[in-house]
Amino acid sequence: MKEKDTADFYVPDLCRVRAVFLLLVTSELFVLVLSIVQAERGWIDWNYFGLLSLFVQWTTLTSAALICLLRPWLAQMSVARATLAIVVIVLLDVLAFSLFADNVLHPQPGVALWQGIAKKLLVALLIVLMVLRYFYLQHQWQQQREAEIQARLTSLQARIQPHFLFNSMNTIASLIASNPDQAEEAVLDLSELFRASLRTDDQLVPLSRELELCQRYLAIEALRLGDRLTLDWDIQPGLEQQAIPPLTLQPLVENAIYHGIQPRPEGGTVRIEVYGKGHFVYLMVQNPKPESSNRQHQGNQVALVNIQARLQALFGEPAVLKHSHQHNIYTVTLRLPARTAS
Repeated sequence: MKEKDTADFYVPDLCRVRAVFLLLVTSELFVLVLSIVQAERGWIDWNYFGLLSLFVQWTTLTSAALICLLRPWLAQMSVARATLAIVVIVLLDVLAFSLFADNVLHPQPGVALWQGIAKKLLVALLIVLMVLRYFYLQHQWQQQREAEIQARLTSLQARIQPHFLFNSMNTIASLIASNPDQAEEAVLDLSELFRASLRTDDQLVPLSRELELCQRYLAIEALRLGDRLTLDWDIQPGLEQQAIPPLTLQPLVENAIYHGIQPRPEGGTVRIEVYGKGHFVYLMVQNPKPESSNRQHQGNQVALVNIQARLQALFGEPAVLKHSHQHNIYTVTLRLPARTAS
């Protein structure tokens, strides 16, 4: 039987510092609430707060350590069995510390002792079930978000327009007799574009790969458009390994050609600029402003919405996509957090 990857397990890695910190803060807030409710005089019973904090923090840390160590084993189980195993681990841990604390700090008769322990176990059961439910919902949400990202990537990969394919093939056919070397280079560029459209494994790629894809696409379009297409590249050195979702910049360049250059008899200039500023990297694509009455411009808006949704899903709020027009120049700007592609 094939082993499951621990990354697919719904309980996060509790060995990570951030996870331990969140557990400690959450448990301490719970202790604070109980101490306020327990206080008979004043706002809070500090003695109760200190003792309960010691008990809760020790049980939280030891339970998290046990779950962390057993995580590879738990990940092989079904969700129900893993949940039951975690509940048993936590309850046994709480039972052990309860017996120690009640016998050392507050010795009580047998009946009272077990009543107190039963209350602690009941509270621990309710808390651990709520926490596991939260982890499960978070895991489901994360899987749904990843599925949406993959669906958007697949949608973009299906965007190699039939008109581009037909135009490219016609261009290649016309070059076979007159310039076979150039025709061969165009075939290689076209095959690389299709290879990129079929690659679905990577969520992030180096910027250099995306720029190379744009160059291959523009090389094919330059054969067809000739002098009508002018390119202006301004790429800041040192950003080759910047992480970017695949097929992010190339569709923007394709839109610039399709909506800004192709409909104009005189053609125009497509400017591609990449630069870093602070903790962000900016990518800018400019082309002559499309006619507002052009129905094809609606397809440009759909592509922008699609790319923006992917950026938000991968990078969150720091990633921004904006488009504007000024002096008959249409500009699309991407802002990405500075991050190296793995």
